[in-house]
Amino acid sequence: MSVRIGTRASRLALTQTQQTADQLTAVGGFPVELVHIRSHGDVLTGSLSQMGGTGVFVASLRDALLNNECDIAVHSLKDLPTGAAEGLALASTPKRADVRDVLCARDGLTLATLPGGATVGTGSPRRAAQLRAARPDLSILDIRGNVDTRLGRVPGLTGNSTADVVPGKTCDLDAVVLAAAGLQRIGRLDAVSEFLEPDVMLPAAGQGSLAIECRSAEAPRTAGTTAGSQSVLAQALAAIDDKDTRLAVTAERALLARLEAGCAAPVGAYARRKGSMLHLDAVVCAVDGTASVRETRATDGLTEVGATLLGIEVAEVLLAAGAAEIADLAAS
Repeated sequence: MSVRIGTRASRLALTQTQQTADQLTAVGGFPVELVHIRSHGDVLTGSLSQMGGTGVFVASLRDALLNNECDIAVHSLKDLPTGAAEGLALASTPKRADVRDVLCARDGLTLATLPGGATVGTGSPRRAAQLRAARPDLSILDIRGNVDTRLGRVPGLTGNSTADVVPGKTCDLDAVVLAAAGLQRIGRLDAVSEFLEPDVMLPAAGQGSLAIECRSAEAPRTAGTTAGSQSVLAQALAAIDDKDTRLAVTAERALLARLEAGCAAPVGAYARRKGSMLHLDAVVCAVDGTASVRETRATDGLTEVGATLLGIEVAEVLLAAGAAEIADLAAS
């Protein structure tokens, strides 16, 4: 009997889901079947905030899980709401890919060499705010679409794909900003003209990470449980879970939860383990790029509780510095 893996049907989603399926098959020795689920975010148009923000790309997959249409679902972790989903569990966080954002510009231009007034496309308020802070002379435009569609907006970056080109929206921008991890997964790092380091642009919480969800009753159990008492799927999910990735994204998501900020908010967060310490950098920006507050803290509490407390601590410092007013957050 095969394991049914729910996925969105975009090129990137299918690629990262297949990579996850291959990992699980290698560890568990079971066959898999990909189940294509169309998300609300794939159907609706407009900006992310207009579509409902956090959760718009995962709601249909979660419904499919709860309705037993699939056994697990693979998400981009940055799309997951920070609140718990009743009946579901975050079963595994495989090893994180590159967290950085990248500039994909015509003629190999970089953020520093783009001419004044150059048009840069992004659908992320976080990216837009940090772009405006770094280069207030650029024209930042809100765009939508999958990776191929966005690359098609920049001259010379359409690659071999024409299926996703939108009439009137081709080669009309000087650059777009995307996630390095997504381009890496679909083999399009050739489109990158510059990797944007975290000191210039902090990534979204969970960026570069995948999240594998399952029904709570079938989740891998805590340490101390014998392997024989768990299903083969649960054992495989536990085997591909990366502890350092889970610690990092736990801290980042705790920060977002305390700020009451979703994936549409201009908030950047990046946690990583260095030796015996977990470090967290975070920034909250005004959408127009004119103001921001940034904080860095670390903890030696290398547990999910310790990571959660670190995220909350950094959020409290940011709120005390006026983050809620700068970015119009709900938290106070």
